[in-house]
Amino acid sequence: MKPMFRRIWGLMYRHLALYRRSWPRLVELSYWPILQMCIWGFTARFLAARMGSPGLMAGATLLGGVLLWEVTLRSQMGMSLSFLEEIWSRNLGHIFVSPLRPFEMVAALISMSIIRMLLGVMPAILLAWALYAFNLFTVGPVLILFFVNLMIMGWAVALGVVSLVLRHGAGAEPLAWGVLFGLAPFSAVFYPVSVLPSFIQPFSYALPTTHVFEGMRAALLQGVIRWDHLAAAFGLNLIWLACAALLFTRQFHAARVSGALISIGE
Repeated sequence: MKPMFRRIWGLMYRHLALYRRSWPRLVELSYWPILQMCIWGFTARFLAARMGSPGLMAGATLLGGVLLWEVTLRSQMGMSLSFLEEIWSRNLGHIFVSPLRPFEMVAALISMSIIRMLLGVMPAILLAWALYAFNLFTVGPVLILFFVNLMIMGWAVALGVVSLVLRHGAGAEPLAWGVLFGLAPFSAVFYPVSVLPSFIQPFSYALPTTHVFEGMRAALLQGVIRWDHLAAAFGLNLIWLACAALLFTRQFHAARVSGALISIGE
């Protein structure tokens, strides 16, 4: 077991060393979450000034949605971009000449995504409290379960993106930035599922993120923990993650057989 953890840490340290030597990379991690928080924070303040108490509650759900959505987004991009950096540096072939196994690489990428997510989202959460008196932690310990579900969803999407990059090469790289945004309108980030057209709602409820954001609104607006939504989110996450892992395993094997691990990105 010890050599396995050493290999995982070795790949993690390779990425951590990039941040140690590059302050622009560190700034970039928190730049977008803070920018989004500021934009929606001013929107929330405007609603509170114009509408009073209803606007204050609407603003709270907007800020909560923005901050939790960044958890999903940063988890997905943290994992996807760490993999793409191996391609851009022509390092993917070198990695798999070593004893590193595919699941160990995935474990290292997941660990890096957690670090990148925390470094990106936590400053935004603290600034939301300092600038707008919005404390996401008032939701309580259930916030940890929200974070876990959103991170797992991000990892599942990232595995799907990595699989497409292994299959289609550099042409699939833009999906690392755009694919999760395509799910945002159906994830009920800023509004309840009930406002969506009826024929879209079944697809929306098939997304783990939808149940997290429905649970967030119930916790913020009603002070109620919707365990049914949390259970649905965990169950759906298992399905999404299993499908993504199966896709990644097949595409990785195909890339190894065809030699794409050496030539990808060229």
